[in-house]
Amino acid sequence: MKKYILLAVIVAATSLAYSCSSTEVEEEKSTNAKAARIARGEYLVKISGCGDCHSPKIMTPKGPVEDSAYLLAGFRSKDHLPPVDSSVLKNGWALFYAEGTAMVSPMGISYAANITADETGIGNWTLEQFKTAMTEGKWKGLKDNRQLLPPMPWQNFTKMHPEDLEAIYDYLQSTKPVENIVPMAVFSTQ
Repeated sequence: MKKYILLAVIVAATSLAYSCSSTEVEEEKSTNAKAARIARGEYLVKISGCGDCHSPKIMTPKGPVEDSAYLLAGFRSKDHLPPVDSSVLKNGWALFYAEGTAMVSPMGISYAANITADETGIGNWTLEQFKTAMTEGKWKGLKDNRQLLPPMPWQNFTKMHPEDLEAIYDYLQSTKPVENIVPMAVFSTQ
């Protein structure tokens, strides 16, 4: 009888040890997969030029570079656009703010959004909201909202593989949150 009890204890201990190590291996695989997705997302954000509009710039001797304090935080809430000669806009021109974070056109004024992990950015967005914004061009990723304004090239992302969109989302959710409330777009009344 003692042999059977000892055997049962050994089997239970072995099962528990295997279960724990199996769980640890699965958690490590999941962590590694998430890290790989975030790294891929960072790569895609950089090669897609997201920072060209969504990161304010500072001038250096080598030209403008992304302001690391506002990386991907959009148009700085403390900034103000200079006066615009509307006669230029009537001739079909669009004007970009020097930092690249705003555009004035015959359609109105659009401001680059904060896409950091802060709640003033996309920090509280779901993956589905992100996909809706990126593939359907809906403001805040809500299907009943207005369309995103140019120069946001959301049409370029409509054919992107879902895994790549998820990688971009995971990367943006991993960024340093930057509190920055971007002004609302102003639509032209012309």
